[in-house]
This record gives sequence, C-alpha cells and structure tokens, in this order.
Amino acid sequence: MDERAYELWGLPPAPSVSFEDLSSHIYPADLDRVRAAFAATRAVVGPYEIDFRILIGDEIRWISARGQGDDADIKNRVMFGVFLDVTGRKQAEEGHELLAGEMSHRVKNLLAIASGLTHITSRSTKTTQDMARELTQRLTALGRAHDCVRPIPNKQGKAALLGDLISVLLAPYDDLGAFSGRIRVSVPRMGVGEGAANTLALVLHELATNSLKYGALSSASGMLDVSCTSEDDMVLVWTERGGPPVAGPIGEPGYGTKLVTRVMEDQLGGSIERDWSPEGAIITLRLDKKRLSS
Repeated sequence: MDERAYELWGLPPAPSVSFEDLSSHIYPADLDRVRAAFAATRAVVGPYEIDFRILIGDEIRWISARGQGDDADIKNRVMFGVFLDVTGRKQAEEGHELLAGEMSHRVKNLLAIASGLTHITSRSTKTTQDMARELTQRLTALGRAHDCVRPIPNKQGKAALLGDLISVLLAPYDDLGAFSGRIRVSVPRMGVGEGAANTLALVLHELATNSLKYGALSSASGMLDVSCTSEDDMVLVWTERGGPPVAGPIGEPGYGTKLVTRVMEDQLGGSIERDWSPEGAIITLRLDKKRLSS
C-alpha cells in the first residue's frame, strides 16, 4: 500500500500488509460481508467494488474498495486496487435517509391527527359551514405550532420554547399581540418537544376558542393571563378576568372539552381542572415535564 493508504487505515507503513492486518480495523458488523467479498475476488472474473466501514480509534470511516477479481492483473501475487475515502458521501446519504424517514413519520402523524380532528369536529357541529370553520381553525393552530418547531440551543428542547409557542398560538386572539396587549404570557424558559407542541396547540386553541365565545376574550375589556410554575411537574394556569359573568357548563361536556381532557391525560400525562368563578374562568393544566419534552 502507498503512504496515503496506510494513513487512511490508521496503520504504520510496513513492507507488506495482509488482509488480516486490515480486517482488525474493519467495523465488526461489516467484517463478515467484507471477508465474503474478498474471498469472491479469488473466484469471480472482472472488477469488484464494495463499501464498508473501518474504525480508527473512535472514528468511523467509510471505505470504497475497488479492484480486479480472479487474479486479474495480479503480478507476483500482489493484489492491485484502490481504496477511496467516501466518508463524506456516506454521511450525506445517511442524513438524507434520516430526513426522508423523519418526513414520512411527520406526514403520517399529521394525517392521523387530521383524520381524528375531522371525526371529532363532525360530531360536535351541526352544519357543514360550522364543521369547515372549526376544523380549519384547529388545523391552523397545528400549523402555527409547527412553524415554531426548530432546534433549540444548549439542549433545552427539541422543538420550540414554551413562551414562543403560547404567544404565537394566542396572538390571533389579540390585535396587539401577546406580551403587549390584553393577553399576557409569563412562563419560564423551557423547551417543548415536537409531539407535545402539536398537542399543546390543540389544547390552547380549544381554550382560546371557548374564551372568545363565552369568556374574557369575548369582551373588549377582558384580560387573559397565562402563567406557569415549573418544579417536578409543570403547572400552567389560564386566568380570565374582565369578561362577562361566568357560569359552569350545564349537561354533557362538549366534544371540545372531551378532546382537551383526553389529550391532556393520554398524550401529556397530565390533567385539567376548571374553576368557573364569577369573575372569570381559571383553568389549571398539570403537565408531565418528561412528556412535554418529547
């Protein structure tokens, strides 16, 4: 082997090198496949090419070995061929495969969510116009949550910052925007995982929709305060003030209420408590911090 080949394999230069010398560096999961390919070069006429991994300390490199089989062009029992370092290409291919798999996973999840929302909305509305409006609003809430998804520095989360997510979701209900108008958001800096972000978007949309219909957001003088405490479990408190007098719901809970309760318990590992005080609703969301980051 030439100097570059020894450098590539992490071996000191030597008068000669055997397959066993090289095989000690081949990635264990690839070794049997490479042995079989090496043996095949002694019986198969023509060129060969095989890609495999090698270990240089803790570093993994990808090698593409190319040459001639059946002793073709061999002189004095010396094997002729070339080793190409294709690590960059393989890493790019793996990245593309991971991205394609992740995109497929996300699309399937979104289709499942859309299907479930369509079913729930069809049962909670009386006309096609109402169904179209409510379904569009719910899907739009998911879209706004998805827009927040991005890498967060310092390993604070996989998707979005909690404060950003809440303010973006509630901004359409406040002409002045969250933080500056009648909607106030005060939460600690913490990350929310992609799956939890979508779920939390549904919950907040349902709460905001109810407030817009019956609560503080239905009145120009109404105020909404969203605050949070973060200890072993996270407690998010939704407090409405300044709206019309509040009375608790009568009769069977609606499908929106059932939806919120179910996803809070099943997907966020938490619970929801409602206090229908005359001054305004106080809704307490208890969330599992581990579930929130997933």
